[in-house]
Amino acid sequence: MEGRGADARQKLVDAARDLFAEHGIEGVSLREITRAAGQGNTSALQYHFGNREALLRAVLEPHQQQVDARRASLLDELETREPAQLRDLASALVRPSAAMLQVEGGTAYLRIMAELNRDPGRFLRGPNRIHTGLRRWRDTTKRRMPESVSPLHRRFAAIQLCFSELARRASTRRRSDHRLFVSDLIDLTTAILTAPVSRETQQLLEEREARQSENRARD
Repeated sequence: MEGRGADARQKLVDAARDLFAEHGIEGVSLREITRAAGQGNTSALQYHFGNREALLRAVLEPHQQQVDARRASLLDELETREPAQLRDLASALVRPSAAMLQVEGGTAYLRIMAELNRDPGRFLRGPNRIHTGLRRWRDTTKRRMPESVSPLHRRFAAIQLCFSELARRASTRRRSDHRLFVSDLIDLTTAILTAPVSRETQQLLEEREARQSENRARD
């Protein structure tokens, strides 16, 4: 009975992973997932997971563990050879996730991650590995970026580019060699992190800071 339960649970995870990737996290019903997993008992999903969020966590967790371990290893290495260049940090963002292009179920994982990162708080509430896994990368990168770009959310833009491009790659015809794609994506991510702040942008930042200062003074 225990073995059958574990098998049913894995079938539900596999079906959910593929359907979430193809139709979106909210684009498929729990009943459709249960049916795709070949489970005759319509309450099987609720029994094993309880709700959509718990199912989503179960779908992402195995791949996320691999990505987090790879990224932590790269950041550990960078900390031993200071100062780390921003391209090295861009590589630490891109390469661990890009490795999932060659892992079973990894392309579906990347497509789901792109949706999650477009709206980080929408699908997963409270502490979770998906959101905390990038925290060290964000903190490390912030320390190495010019202070002038701190208000511009460059790191968030870099993450968005990374996952949207990986999802696009995951959705296209399967290729066996991703080296050129990955290297170019690292270049593009680096460009976001290192792009100079224009005079116009700097002026707008100063105007916003002045307004905020006035508002605080009134309060």
